[in-house]
Amino acid sequence: MRHPKMLTTLGAMLCVLAIAEAAASTLESRPPVTPPRAAPPPPAPGTLRIAAYNVSLYRRESGALAQELTTGRSTQAATIAAVLQEVRPDLLLINEFDYDGAVDDDHAARPPAPAALAFLRGYLAVSQGGREPLACPTLFSAPSNTGLPSGVDLDRDGRIGGGNDARGFGLFPGQYGMLVCSRLTLRRDQVRSFRNFLWRDMPGADLPPDWYGPDALAVLPLSSKSHWDLPFELPVAPGAAPGAAPGAPPRVLHLLASHPTPPGFDGPEDRNGRRNHDEIRLWADYLSPDRDGYLIDDAGQRGGLAAEASFVIAGDLNADPVDGGSRNGAIRQLLEHPRVHREASVGRWVPRSAGAAEAARRQGGANDRQLGPANEDTADFSDGGMNSPGNLRVDYVLPSSDLAVCASGVYWPTQDDPAFAWVNDDAATSSDHRLVWVDIALPGARCP
Repeated sequence: MRHPKMLTTLGAMLCVLAIAEAAASTLESRPPVTPPRAAPPPPAPGTLRIAAYNVSLYRRESGALAQELTTGRSTQAATIAAVLQEVRPDLLLINEFDYDGAVDDDHAARPPAPAALAFLRGYLAVSQGGREPLACPTLFSAPSNTGLPSGVDLDRDGRIGGGNDARGFGLFPGQYGMLVCSRLTLRRDQVRSFRNFLWRDMPGADLPPDWYGPDALAVLPLSSKSHWDLPFELPVAPGAAPGAAPGAPPRVLHLLASHPTPPGFDGPEDRNGRRNHDEIRLWADYLSPDRDGYLIDDAGQRGGLAAEASFVIAGDLNADPVDGGSRNGAIRQLLEHPRVHREASVGRWVPRSAGAAEAARRQGGANDRQLGPANEDTADFSDGGMNSPGNLRVDYVLPSSDLAVCASGVYWPTQDDPAFAWVNDDAATSSDHRLVWVDIALPGARCP
């Protein structure tokens, strides 16, 4: 909710050495190894674990996150890494991680991505409190609209400049970016993004009436960060031949990643709520052959996702089905979409946790006025004032209906869980969001 030049060989070597030396030192602040009850069991053989996690690893100045992470002494990053080492996702979308460059599969920076590489090498690849390090052979990042100047007075305060006049809210380019980490192979030549698609070009766009002039509409993208379609190759389950199991999913899984703007921080025109609604709608239309013809990606390719393709929609979508300030029906565009797995969106396999239900009872306030099921919450927001949103379900992992869902959950510890010492009501210790995960069966396998 809260709101490139090539590295020289010597510079890259010094960066790696600094990370390695710092990571080798013992950190008393790292989470203890006592097994938390919030952690799910390891993924069962023949399954794939997919997770989305808004980690709140953003800073107020460009380069500050990389500077902090390269020391190897970020308590917050160590806690985030510990959660990931507990849950052990095979495919992970990270939201709110400051973007500072793209990376290739060999983890060479082209252009440099010091923050992403520092987090990978100095935290995920280093045992946190005795936990097994988490490998990430595939790392993907790409530019975000956040902090990019629009040159227009988008918030109509009489001045041009600042976060509210950026293409997506941000104090500098790349703030609140996205990062994908996986053990799967990414077909990089087939990646699609919709970062530059203009909001005005969506048919029937929910634009605020009489708010944006022609100059603003000519530069304002729909996506506040970006929308990525990342096709990953699915491994076949051990001992199974491709296509051996009836109804086995295809060998490619499309990760549809985004982070729509929060539906607040505006006025009665509700420009952010309307944009949030339409950012979510982009994926709904992308999945609908009768509505996808207007979509043109950043490479000029038109249309949406093939009707037979398997996918998972993931990210902090900043919209709760019942509570909060999003537009009516915003997230239901996906939860009720015929191509989305019904049980994983509104049924048996909706990610839940006992910790979320306990937090709602303990914190009270706005949570007492809510209508939605508290055990489905994924974010711990303010609850003390009349306008406070309370805890909400805003983070999602939504598989396509052709996939077999085997398990799901939210990493939200209860007070009597050892993990509560480092993932608790204090957002500064980790994040105001909780990790959401879903397990699916691999091709040639069935759920255990």
